[in-house]
Amino acid sequence: MTIQEDIKNACEVLRDGGLILYPTDTIWGIGCDATNEDAVQRVYELKQRADNKAMLVLIDNVAKLETYVEEVPGMAWDLIDVADKPLTIIYSQGKNLAPNLLGEDGSIGIRVSREEFSQKLCFQFRKPLVSTSANLSGDPSPANFGEISEAIRNGVDYIVEYRQDDRSKAAPSSIIKLGKGGLFQIIR
Repeated sequence: MTIQEDIKNACEVLRDGGLILYPTDTIWGIGCDATNEDAVQRVYELKQRADNKAMLVLIDNVAKLETYVEEVPGMAWDLIDVADKPLTIIYSQGKNLAPNLLGEDGSIGIRVSREEFSQKLCFQFRKPLVSTSANLSGDPSPANFGEISEAIRNGVDYIVEYRQDDRSKAAPSSIIKLGKGGLFQIIR
């Protein structure tokens, strides 16, 4: 299967409110349409995760940030420009996303993907994607496709074929929370 066919299949599932298992710029993730509240709820249920624990969102282009964040602090643009590895930024007020995706304080974590597959998938889907580690809540994050449990594999509607045989050890992104007045907190 070509990468384009894989992306086309994944987009069809996402448009129908389904869940996918896909490679990202970090570790393998469970994904869904980040604007679909029911799909987001299914991800929480699959991961057996409390729905007050926010999940992050992937987008393909920095220009889309302002569509999903009330105010993008100037520091965010600088951080994204200089980041040499995947960086998730937590913004204080998300918008145009499923309400159950936002933190209790309205915040949202967003990462601009620079990895080929997830970037093309976000571009083709034309909406942000939920990206949460492909594991049950409390279990270690899988470093590659081979470490993903059967429970997760069986709980999604589509498993992307691209990079399944890649056994290199991936790591999660860095996370920085930006606040008002230039305040920031390094989470990970």
